[in-house]
Amino acid sequence: MRRKQRTSDEAEINITPMLDIVFIMLIFFIVTTSFVKEKGLEISRPSNTPPKEIKQKKGPIVVKIDASGNIMLKGRLIERRAVQANLEREKAERPDSPLIIAAHPDAETDALVTILDAAEAVGVSSVSVATTRK
Repeated sequence: MRRKQRTSDEAEINITPMLDIVFIMLIFFIVTTSFVKEKGLEISRPSNTPPKEIKQKKGPIVVKIDASGNIMLKGRLIERRAVQANLEREKAERPDSPLIIAAHPDAETDALVTILDAAEAVGVSSVSVATTRK
């Protein structure tokens, strides 16, 4: 019995249509992707160097956060919902003064975020975060 020899006409897979579809999908996803710039606050981390002295007539606005998360301004305790009103009053008295938030290292971030949100709402232009020693 004799075997038939195949000719060199073997079937090939044509991948051109598949590549066309992949490129069309790639272009579709690139065009429909939305590039969103998230809004946020830039915070500079405190360093171990001694703070620079600010020479102003009335000095900076200093808000302190103790270890238990209590917020104090000028030595008196402030409720979280009253932070914005107090910062508005301080900014009215000293419009160009920077805000310094002196936070205890063990304090939770909630109080810091509350103060930063209030400072942004009031329009304080310069905000610095410092830590107190344990």
